[in-house]
Amino acid sequence: MQQRVAVVSGGGTGIGKAIARELAAAGNRVVILGRRIDVLERARAEIDRAVGTPRVVPIAADLTVPSQVNDAAHAIADIGPVDALVNNAGAVITQPADGSLDALANAWRRDLDTNLLTAVLLTTALLDHLRRPGGRLVVISSAAAQRGGAGPHSAGSYAAAKAALHGWAFGLARQLGPDGITVNVLAPGYVSDTEIFGADWTPEFHASKIADTLVGRAGTPEDVATAVSYLTSPAAGYLTGQVIGLNGGAVLGR
Repeated sequence: MQQRVAVVSGGGTGIGKAIARELAAAGNRVVILGRRIDVLERARAEIDRAVGTPRVVPIAADLTVPSQVNDAAHAIADIGPVDALVNNAGAVITQPADGSLDALANAWRRDLDTNLLTAVLLTTALLDHLRRPGGRLVVISSAAAQRGGAGPHSAGSYAAAKAALHGWAFGLARQLGPDGITVNVLAPGYVSDTEIFGADWTPEFHASKIADTLVGRAGTPEDVATAVSYLTSPAAGYLTGQVIGLNGGAVLGR
């Protein structure tokens, strides 16, 4: 049986690295994408050591730059058809302090580029390389897209960028469904041990996020990775066009 190929953007740290590790442990050959090759190489060594065999291929690319996305897509295509594409790359862009509209516009564009355009460009570049039938596309969004805000520094651009992913993913689900490709959005809530929730976030903020949940704890990157493992598996062929909340009950399903 041919080894499945999975691609994880933002795969060098936090949630993305946990997803890559989970998919590698399940037997996939995993391509991890990110801007920093040193970070990707450390993640590759860590994951390969954990699973006991070389399974990870690091490719450095700035996914907001079309030429770099094209180069990455060509390298991935040489590996084989893509069975699973996980658009995980993203970040909260700190809002400018000077209050000018120019600074605000630049910050919003950066958030849209980082959280929306990266997914659109990478998916489009790999569209013809997704396995048909059986391809799995997962978009990592955020509970912020469902409830607004992302913390004390946010003026809404992060939540707006993540929410835009939902409508885009619904269109992809309609487009790719006849080819046997599923498209789903996973919207995590508060997840500890990630770069999204950084060192400058106060203990009070952390406590408030945990208090929002019904289960009394923060999520972990492994929680997200386990969900992605199912969504990208052959068993998930009847699940498509959905936004799935993974937030400990902080945002109830609707």
